[in-house]
Amino acid sequence: MNAIDTRHVLSVLRPVWTSKPETASRIRQRIEAVLDYAAAKGLRDGPNPSRWRGHLQNLLPKPSAVRRVQHHSALDWRDMPAFMAELGQRDGISARALQFVVLTAARSGEVRGLRWVEVDLRSHLWTVPADRIKAGKEHRVPLTARAMEILGEPGPTHALVFPAPADPDRPLSDMALTAVLKRMNRTAITVHGFRSTFRDWAGETTSFPREVIEAALAHRLKDRAEAAYARGDLFGKRRELMQAWEQFSSSSQ
Repeated sequence: MNAIDTRHVLSVLRPVWTSKPETASRIRQRIEAVLDYAAAKGLRDGPNPSRWRGHLQNLLPKPSAVRRVQHHSALDWRDMPAFMAELGQRDGISARALQFVVLTAARSGEVRGLRWVEVDLRSHLWTVPADRIKAGKEHRVPLTARAMEILGEPGPTHALVFPAPADPDRPLSDMALTAVLKRMNRTAITVHGFRSTFRDWAGETTSFPREVIEAALAHRLKDRAEAAYARGDLFGKRRELMQAWEQFSSSSQ
């Protein structure tokens, strides 16, 4: 532990710092925590080579600056019906979860962490708790008929809807959904990119207002004046939007 220095830390971080900024940031934090623990146990001396403030911030771009220029490869919205037709032919919980990601325009982590307690089967409603939303605010998601079919028969209240096959107490990994894309020979796109596909489709082909589309993506409005007046979550209009998205996505089936 005492032999680890800045060169070693940078050799781990630099290959992923710009290509996978979220992952790289977590790696740095965990290295820092491990080395802090080692120092507390008397296993190493001197400053922590993985600390950000006053050290790595002088050697690497700011994580916030890197994140701003990252773009997730997305499927062209015109190809979505054919893609969903092919995806619908695939069996397995990962394929079902990916369909649910597409139809709800939700983030992968929100879907993979979905528990039955969050679903109102009678109202066709999924309420994502604030602690599972990037914006930190509870988000209501209207569920279309096909989304309800994908959910299937309800399980125990606190059970995961899309558990890992080998362990029902663990959610599917993000790689499980990526693996579905690989098996479909769709390596040029990402799971997160489907949110961009939805955004492009809604903006280019529908008459739904921008604030409705942004609300469907659980985005905060950047314009403070606009956000001050947008006190509701436009749920009724969002339900119409998601029904139109499902109808378009299944139009070739």
